[in-house]
Amino acid sequence: MNIFDIIGPVMVGPSSSHTAGVVRIGNVARRILNARPKKALIRFHGSFASTYSGHGSDRAVIAGLLGFRPDDERIRDSLKIAAENGMEFEFATVNIPGAHPNTLVIEIEAEDGAALELTGVSTGGGNMLITSINGTDVHFDGLYTTLLIEHKDVPGVISVVTSVLNVEGINIAGMNVFRKRKYGGATMIILIDGELDEHSVRSLETLPHVTRVTLISKN
Repeated sequence: MNIFDIIGPVMVGPSSSHTAGVVRIGNVARRILNARPKKALIRFHGSFASTYSGHGSDRAVIAGLLGFRPDDERIRDSLKIAAENGMEFEFATVNIPGAHPNTLVIEIEAEDGAALELTGVSTGGGNMLITSINGTDVHFDGLYTTLLIEHKDVPGVISVVTSVLNVEGINIAGMNVFRKRKYGGATMIILIDGELDEHSVRSLETLPHVTRVTLISKN
C-alpha cells in the first residue's frame, strides 16, 4: 500500500473523494480544452448528485477549471472567483447506468468556441480516472505525464508516433488506442516517464493523420 493511500493527499477538504479528486478532474478538463473556460455545465451522478454542494464538489470542480491545485486555499472561494472572472457555470444531476457513484460529466466552452465534454471519476484518496472525452471511451488517471493524440484511424500512425518518441529518447510507460469506429477518428493515449518539451509536441502535431496533440503533465 502506498503511504498516500494511508495519509491521503495534501488538500483543502473536506473529502479527498469529493474535493481533491474532483479538483484534479477539473484541472485535466482545462488542460485538454487548452483555454480558460467561458461556460461550464457540470452534471453529478450517484453519490455526487446528492452531496456535491454539502461536500464542496461544486467548488472543487470549478477550482480545477480555474487551474487551482487540490491544496489551493482559494478552492473555498472558487465560485466567487470564477464569476468575477466572467465564467458562467451551472450544476445539474444526471443518472448514468452502471457508472461509478463518484462520476461527473463536464461540458465546457472557451471564448473562441472550442468545446469539450469529459467524464471523470473520483476514485478515492484524491485519485481520479478520466473515462470519456468527447464521446470516446478512454482510460487514464494522470499519475504519469500523458500524451493525448487525436488522429485518423489508419495504418501506420502508431508506429510513426512511437518512432518520434524513440528519437526523442522518451520511454513509454503505457499505451492505449481508443476509437468509435473503424477508420474514423481515434485517440491515442501514451503514458511517458519524465516530461516532453514543446518542440517534441510540435513535431508530433506535424505527423500525417495526426489532428491534435495534448500534453498533460503528471497530475
